[in-house]
Amino acid sequence: MFTGLVEEKGKVIKKNKTGDGYQFEIEAKKIMEDLDIGSSVSVNGCCLTVVKKTQNSFFVDTIEETLKKTNLGLLELNSKVNLERPLKANARLGGHFVLGHVDTTGKISEIKELSNSHFITISYPAKFKQYLIFVGSISIDGVSMTVAQLGENTFSVGVIPFTWQETIFSDKQVGDTVNLEFDVLGKYVENIMNTKSNS
Repeated sequence: MFTGLVEEKGKVIKKNKTGDGYQFEIEAKKIMEDLDIGSSVSVNGCCLTVVKKTQNSFFVDTIEETLKKTNLGLLELNSKVNLERPLKANARLGGHFVLGHVDTTGKISEIKELSNSHFITISYPAKFKQYLIFVGSISIDGVSMTVAQLGENTFSVGVIPFTWQETIFSDKQVGDTVNLEFDVLGKYVENIMNTKSNS
């Protein structure tokens, strides 16, 4: 489980085809302190397992199912990625509960630069609309964000300067694909309501 508070930006330094998936080597600094083989790590909001490591990098495998639901297959050499280690039991929860189970991808349709922030609008598949509420939480490429506006099949978030610089948001352009994980609490509520209506 993660919080959506990105710890650092890593860099893809190797991408090797493995069957229908890829193995990535990702260069990192801060998170390497206690990252072991078998550890979970969030890469652009996707929970992956460390399979190998060096002093300054770690390796993760992706499979066909992961590539269908995420933007990881689009990564290239030198691509920057958001990285986060799992939440410790005694840590403060500064973001929201992020499982690292990406639901779908969205596309950036607009980026507005404001006086002291950026405003990003993202389109997404309409079938996920029930999971978004005004000022609700959403994970975008592993970053815990608050929904500022809702459209028919779009939502917008405001990005403060710190988040803009410390995540890969500053590298994004209109048309880019982002990973989306909707708030797990909404999914549980939906399941409870569906169970009650069918009983």
